[in-house]
Amino acid sequence: MRPACSNRAVCAALTFVACVTARAGTPQTLPRADDGHPDLQGIWTTGTLTPLERPEAQSGAVLTEEESLAQQKQILERREQDRNDPNDVGSDNEAFVERDYKVLRNRQSSLVVDPPDGRVRLRPESERTRDINLNSYDSYETMGQWERCITRAPTELLPSSYNNGFQIVQTRSYIVIVAEMVHDARIIRMDGSPHVDARVTGWMGDSRGHWEGDTLVVDTTNFNDHGWIATNSVADRLLGVPHTAALHVVERFARVDADTIDYRMTVDDAPVYSAPWTVAYPFTRDDHYQVFEYACHEGNTAIEMTLRGARVQENKKADQLQ
Repeated sequence: MRPACSNRAVCAALTFVACVTARAGTPQTLPRADDGHPDLQGIWTTGTLTPLERPEAQSGAVLTEEESLAQQKQILERREQDRNDPNDVGSDNEAFVERDYKVLRNRQSSLVVDPPDGRVRLRPESERTRDINLNSYDSYETMGQWERCITRAPTELLPSSYNNGFQIVQTRSYIVIVAEMVHDARIIRMDGSPHVDARVTGWMGDSRGHWEGDTLVVDTTNFNDHGWIATNSVADRLLGVPHTAALHVVERFARVDADTIDYRMTVDDAPVYSAPWTVAYPFTRDDHYQVFEYACHEGNTAIEMTLRGARVQENKKADQLQ
């Protein structure tokens, strides 16, 4: 279920966002599969400069055109500064970096649309664990599952700074989403079967889907408690935040025209957040986009070198104290 609006201003803002995203499509003109449901198959992209959370300096859910352009300029300038940081030991190869991303054209100020202020309600203990994860290199276990080349789950469809393509394959009984980043393939059962036994957990959880009218609703539970909710630096405050086995994710995919899916995801993990939070943004169909293999593997030497570097720094500090 979509979260209810808390006041008239928020309702108006979210309605504006939904209307702009939906464009001019009607159910009668949507591409449909042979079972009559909307056909979601194809290659889709989600790249954007719109931040996950609303910047504290922004006051509204929807920006003016001038504010939107200023936000985009500020983000691009900050990323350029990060790339040129003399203290940074390295950055992504220019061949991988996307240079043409823009903020969402509906001008929503953040991907988070609920809570109404665009800010995730992190519990203090979650923030403390996050800070340990981002500043402690005692073990690979405090590093993210993406750094370790395991997966980006459970929120693999959140926009990143690059590799934001994915493919949807759809049948009557299954829907498969193949994400470009880390090359995950998530299998969603559509046969009405219940979730597997709660004792069976995994990095990607257990996904069950059903149709509510023309909207695909995917309910995912049975996550393990080994990962982070978000792994890319564009996640800002959520980078390094762990999730628990109580994590529950509900996604809604509504194809609104030939080239657009209105996507919404609600995340609920009571030990980590004091309230659920929801993101909303469009998927854009791109038949010319090529999803290449993301050849990442768990034996990558970056983990070993990171831990070695931390030991070198510790030895230097120890020498200075003697």
